[in-house]
Amino acid sequence: MKLAARVGKVPPSLTLVISAKAKEMQAEGIDVCSFSAGEPDFDTPEHIKAAAQKALDAGKTKYGPAVGEPKLREAIAQKLSRENGLNYKAENIIVTNGGKHSLFNLMMALIEPGDEVIIPAPYWLSYPEMVKLMGGEPVILPTDAQTNYKVTAEQLRQTITSKTKLFVLNSPSNPTGMVYSPAEVKALAEVIVEKDILVVSDEIYEKIIYDDIQHLSIGAVSSDVLNNTIISSGFAKAYSMTGWRIGYLAAPVELINATAKIQSHSTSNVCTFAQYGAIAALESSQDCVEKMRQAFAKRREVIYDLLNAIPGVTCSKPEGAFYMFVNISKISSSSLEFCNALLVEQNVAVIPGIAFGADDHIRISYATDLATIEKGMARLDKFVRSRN
Repeated sequence: MKLAARVGKVPPSLTLVISAKAKEMQAEGIDVCSFSAGEPDFDTPEHIKAAAQKALDAGKTKYGPAVGEPKLREAIAQKLSRENGLNYKAENIIVTNGGKHSLFNLMMALIEPGDEVIIPAPYWLSYPEMVKLMGGEPVILPTDAQTNYKVTAEQLRQTITSKTKLFVLNSPSNPTGMVYSPAEVKALAEVIVEKDILVVSDEIYEKIIYDDIQHLSIGAVSSDVLNNTIISSGFAKAYSMTGWRIGYLAAPVELINATAKIQSHSTSNVCTFAQYGAIAALESSQDCVEKMRQAFAKRREVIYDLLNAIPGVTCSKPEGAFYMFVNISKISSSSLEFCNALLVEQNVAVIPGIAFGADDHIRISYATDLATIEKGMARLDKFVRSRN
């Protein structure tokens, strides 16, 4: 069978591959400590499940608008206005089958062959692959621990060319956990307006931040930059709704209408009764979000201390999300080899940094219980010491 050439341009998601392998080993009775998936280990809060169940019982099982249930679009618009200072209406929102789907629709609606998309590295592994699938050119902008894995406004300005269509901003970041400060966001916004390019701000982790860190959505900086801003987000991380597959885009109406066309011919509407769970998530108390955030904060302290006690590896303390991005350059020249050996020898699953554009790192998700963290880090320590 001759497949489309575009399929050969992208690899499968390493996070999904390694997570699947870890689950397969666990199903065989092997005691695996998995730090691979970016998935909270908490159950979806009861009131969210109850709202979906109520909608199911009420017969909300039919086709709905491709752009999403009107009440959910309105709730998202109100959330963005209330919490993020973004002047959006319901018409500026489309509900998608997860945050990943929102980005895929965006790329399909915007990117043409030859268009350049600037992506800071380390990056979430699907960004460049989506660009490639659309025939675009990912332009990778490297960062490192010295800059807290963040690009400067001047770096962005110097990278923009006549072919630049879009800049991808992810704060808090997957995989580094770093958060752009309000001053840094404002500086980037000035460049966006000056060069008149688009920016998509992936804010899926916005509610998982620590200490006194402040999240500023770039579209809130000014009305000028809002016109060039697209917001991608969803319910998976903050509300532990990964399997529900509910995300959204917020953008100028012209772009929302374009993505609606695409969605009408691909997936149609998001699961109808699940959207009522998302409405409850936004309109009910946010105590459940804070409870999970506090648990992540405690885990962050524990795993950070354990990692920094292991000789030969280093990591910066994340300001958001639930990942440790660990430098292993003194141990191995191949993150894939490191991760495969770690899984085979110590039954510990982590993600190789090569998937994120940083082959000298690994990503460790601490969205798991403290007992697993302590056991897994002890195994990692043993593995690293065996190679020193």
